[in-house]
Amino acid sequence: MKKLVSFVIPCYRSAQTIGKVVDEIDATMKGMDAYDYEIVLVNDGSPDATYDVIRGLCAGRKDICGVNLAKNFGQHAALMAGFGYVHGDVAVCLDDDGQTPADEVGKLLAGIEEGFDVVYARYTHKRHSGFRNFGSRINELMTRVMLGKPKELYVSSYFAVRRFVVEEMLRYKNPYPYVIGLVLRTTKNITNVDVTHRERENGVSGYTVGKLLGLWFNGFTAFSIKPLRIATVVGFMSACAGFLYGVYTVIKKFVNPDVPVGFSAMMAMLVFIGGMIMIMLGMIGEYIGRIYISLNSSPQYVISECINAGGGSAAADEERTKEI
Repeated sequence: MKKLVSFVIPCYRSAQTIGKVVDEIDATMKGMDAYDYEIVLVNDGSPDATYDVIRGLCAGRKDICGVNLAKNFGQHAALMAGFGYVHGDVAVCLDDDGQTPADEVGKLLAGIEEGFDVVYARYTHKRHSGFRNFGSRINELMTRVMLGKPKELYVSSYFAVRRFVVEEMLRYKNPYPYVIGLVLRTTKNITNVDVTHRERENGVSGYTVGKLLGLWFNGFTAFSIKPLRIATVVGFMSACAGFLYGVYTVIKKFVNPDVPVGFSAMMAMLVFIGGMIMIMLGMIGEYIGRIYISLNSSPQYVISECINAGGGSAAADEERTKEI
């Protein structure tokens, strides 16, 4: 019996590119006899004609599922929505713009066959803009420091996971999902494979400064308490520094009574300590706010329409029927 591979693709402003990505998946998987496949396309509230294109791709095909979110919830929420419709033994996530090479999916699947639970694509040279590459480096640092990601592991939006990892991720029902954090808390049996990263053919990246900041906050507030511990350590160090500076000032005054007490130094310390207190209070407020939103059962996403929700590959369905 062939293994079923489920491709999950979040779509945003990709009316011009998603058809080419699907065509490339079709051409690639038809040459891989060991696998059947299905495709789950999630329209993340795209303002262009992306969902019309998805509807056209679904027409006459049982192996393509189209999911339309009621508004833009973000890439990670769109992935979680797509995971709810996969039937495969392996799920492969990739981008909608063609920059992630669907024709190299065999490398990811080979890593799964070797026994790894998760296989991330690693790019020798990324074709993103300078801003997006900077954001990726910050994200890399954040996941390593806050989430305990191994330094040698490269994470990207192009990856393959086993079915049990998908099921474990779906157990997360709180708002603000962060797929990398969900993967890292599920398994450490992860590896990288080298693939090519292509130039973007159409449009620009959907990640703005605000979205990148939101993504980072999602990661470390949902899956780590290290920021609170860091705030505690910084507060303790600041208090020690203030105490030592006070002792230094008193000693200096006794040694040389004519030395004037420094007004500017005092104001600098007040501003510094006050700023640190505001940062720590803001961090605590961020955690409390997210707890409040979680208690209000805020949804990860809202689906307004779904096409071919039954999904699955027709060939795979026939094989399963024969087995029964």
